Amino acid sequence: MTDDLDRELIGLLRADSRKPAATLAKALGVSRGTVQNRIERLVRDGTIQGFTIKTRPDASNRVRAVMTIAIEGERSGAVVRSLRGFPEVSAVHTTNGRWDLVAEIDVETLNAFSAALDRIRQIEGIASTETSILLATQKL
Repeated sequence: MTDDLDRELIGLLRADSRKPAATLAKALGVSRGTVQNRIERLVRDGTIQGFTIKTRPDASNRVRAVMTIAIEGERSGAVVRSLRGFPEVSAVHTTNGRWDLVAEIDVETLNAFSAALDRIRQIEGIASTETSILLATQKL
């Protein structure tokens, strides 16, 4: 089970998985050993399934989508913290209007996409969601 420190660590690694453990430790306010142990545990338990590079959106055949999320009551902070633990979620945005959050999802396959949706929808505090797969990116 991931905690707030794990989620923050995952977020830092998502932004740059090549950051040295000492740099991550300083950003998190913990020891380098704590960071190394956390990373090892997250890899061992499958939370972190690999370290990768980012490419242009049109340079791969990945499944990318946006999920709009309505939150029950005042639970947005808890929902955002939970979403940080999902490697499939590349970004979360707060918004106004009908939807409280927009989550960007990036996975390798439709099966992984379906599994991620099922797991995200089970987060306590999510009232409803609507998801759209991004089919093509237009260069502006």
